[in-house]
Amino acid sequence: MRPETDTRQFDKRTMQQVSADAVRALARAHYCPERSLIDYFRCIDFQPETEDAFGRQLWYFNATAIDEWNREVPVFGVIEYSVQYSLNELVEDGVFLTLEQRDRYESVYRREPLRPYWRHPGHRWLLAAMVLVSIGWLTVLLLRKLML
Repeated sequence: MRPETDTRQFDKRTMQQVSADAVRALARAHYCPERSLIDYFRCIDFQPETEDAFGRQLWYFNATAIDEWNREVPVFGVIEYSVQYSLNELVEDGVFLTLEQRDRYESVYRREPLRPYWRHPGHRWLLAAMVLVSIGWLTVLLLRKLML
């Protein structure tokens, strides 16, 4: 693993901290940290520290994780840091099963409005319930109209 990310180079200490935090994120997500393999790291957002504000960093990592049933699972991780007085303070980390989930985290990080995810089963149940209630209400209104 090289300490070079896109056009910016990071020192060895930063890369060691990112690597250690990625292993901890895998462990918190209930994957075996000793047998899991982190493929690569990439810093996708780097806002340097200024005199007026702390800096921010957002790192992505891809890994082949081993779950509790000894299966290899491709996972996609994210690590967010706040740079305070030249030290990386861990803000949040996460491990996701799909790239779309990780991209949703980035939109929250960038404070963009979330796009609705229409394939969620709860949305289907909500739609079915709304259709049934609408049909029921229209039937009641129609029967009232015919009875009068």
